[in-house]
Amino acid sequence: MNIAAYCRVSTDKEDQLNSLETQKKFFGEYAEKNGHALVRLYADEGISGTKTKNRKQFLQLMQDANTHSFDMLVVKDISRFARNTVDLLQNVRTLKALGIETLFLTANMTVLGQSEFVLTIFGALAQEESANMSKRVKFGKKENAKKGKVPNLVYGYNKTKGDYFHLTINQREAEIIRQIYRWYIQEGYGTAKIANMLNEQGERTKRGCTFSQNAISRILTNEIYVGKIINGKEEVTDFLTGVRQAKDSEDWMIMDRPELRIISDEEFEKAGKILEARKAAFHINHERHSNQYLFSTLIKCKACGWSFRRVIRKYKNTYIKWVCSGHNGRGADSCPNAIVLDENELIQQIDTYLQDMVKNEAELEKMIKSAFIRKYKSTNDNEKYREDLEEKLQKYQRTRQKYMDMYADDLISREELKEAIGDMKDKVTEIESELNFVNQNLDKGDKLDHMFKKHIREIKTITSIRDMSNIQLKNIIERIEVDHEGAIDIYLRMLSDIGLNRMI
Repeated sequence: MNIAAYCRVSTDKEDQLNSLETQKKFFGEYAEKNGHALVRLYADEGISGTKTKNRKQFLQLMQDANTHSFDMLVVKDISRFARNTVDLLQNVRTLKALGIETLFLTANMTVLGQSEFVLTIFGALAQEESANMSKRVKFGKKENAKKGKVPNLVYGYNKTKGDYFHLTINQREAEIIRQIYRWYIQEGYGTAKIANMLNEQGERTKRGCTFSQNAISRILTNEIYVGKIINGKEEVTDFLTGVRQAKDSEDWMIMDRPELRIISDEEFEKAGKILEARKAAFHINHERHSNQYLFSTLIKCKACGWSFRRVIRKYKNTYIKWVCSGHNGRGADSCPNAIVLDENELIQQIDTYLQDMVKNEAELEKMIKSAFIRKYKSTNDNEKYREDLEEKLQKYQRTRQKYMDMYADDLISREELKEAIGDMKDKVTEIESELNFVNQNLDKGDKLDHMFKKHIREIKTITSIRDMSNIQLKNIIERIEVDHEGAIDIYLRMLSDIGLNRMI
């Protein structure tokens, strides 16, 4: 009889793969002993038995069965064939319909002419064992997370093989990470540009690959660089399908590891804000970050919100103009703003504006302080408000912890826990956001004089913005808005830095 055999190991660990070689030898001896011809051995390595679709050799087996390439399939154990009862029965029935016998050696069971009842029982046991294994793996991961398990490979750190809980800073890679943050925050380069710059310098990722835009984004958003190890952001909700689900941030396991800090909290937060702002700008306005020309992505149309773009017109001389991308690219029906800005005239207008600021420095400082006080009231009021918020936050946290302890002691069910603290998460988030806002404004109030003088010093060094780069200009001016009549409003970066997002 022509027979085929199928074997599988669940992991890619070396000892398991050695076991696979043993299984191959076993089937060869079985065929010879029983006078069969082993026409093919199908073997999947390092593949889970819960999902048939991932097992290429198994799928090939079922395809060959349709062409009657063999008369009988031999499998050592039911769990090697499938750990999913549904898949087990479906595939056995398919082989049965083709007249192909399936033999499970350890159970001494054949399928043709037999009831499926016993097979179903064995299949259910195999599936239950897989479910228990999944629970054990989850438990192990959770315990390791509690102890502060660190990533296996992360750029900027070295790890001793087999040590789950220890990283050391790689000083050379750490300096590159700091450079990435400087390029992104201070010099305004985008993630794609930074990746290209690193690749041109011959730098490579931890796995020896070239840097990509996504790799840079991950570096800019990985909390490990501010000394925080976060585990448990996701969990497998169904071991059969492998579907993963994001967990609420309050359920994350966060461990402070200050010895791993490479970037300051301020740099990390600023990078995150810039990243989100650029994503929002692209999704809303289809605006890609650019610093190619002096006014790239700086001039905004008040009518449609799109950026102005640079065009060159030649007659007797060369003229550089800026026009609304919405109007110029999509027509007057999309945007009525047909204003054309001459670059030389715009440069002259901004130069005059900045010179007037320096001339009226004392009056401008007084206006800014007055606007800041009007918006944020007095420092004393903010101090009292902050104390009230902190008290409320502590109260909510104590209440939440009480219910969590009750759940841990089996005094309430998970549903009762969710009902008790369901809307508490939103309230805590709201208070934390407001508290952060107040803290930032108190800090800004303390630093207001320093920030103002710093910006004025930078402006005083400017002879003409014509000599500046786009990045340097964006450090002074946040945006320039133009309406359909050609009126220009200039918004200063220093006002945005202290929370006064308006024009003076």
